[in-house]
Amino acid sequence: MQTKPLIGINNMSDLEETQRQKKIGSVLQTDLVDVLQRAATDGGMRGVLISVTKVKVTVDLGVAKVYLSIFPNNKGKELLEGIKSNTPLIRHEIAQRTKHQLRRMPNLEFFIDDSLEYIDQIEKSLKGKENPIQDPTILDPRKKS
Repeated sequence: MQTKPLIGINNMSDLEETQRQKKIGSVLQTDLVDVLQRAATDGGMRGVLISVTKVKVTVDLGVAKVYLSIFPNNKGKELLEGIKSNTPLIRHEIAQRTKHQLRRMPNLEFFIDDSLEYIDQIEKSLKGKENPIQDPTILDPRKKS
């Protein structure tokens, strides 16, 4: 008896990013690091490190989800709000830098990448008396974006 694939998914390679998506993500990541770090420094936020950990581009190449890691962590929310309010300017700057590489500039959506904090929280829990393996309610649930 032959099993039928799940509806909408013919094989697992449908879930992977295409080479084009990866290439666009890489180009955007490189330029976003320069633009965001320069903007933070010029804006008087010395000592703030903005790292673009990941850029995921949708299949239609219309939206790029940008995941940021900001140090120190306490400035993350404030900085993310500033970045979101300046998204049109950032998008224009990136479009100017990539005009010979990209035909169409995707819309940018910014998110905080909390994976490092989550890993740190797990490590602290494992070293302490509370063990998240025995009691999973100790850790906060991961935020999906």
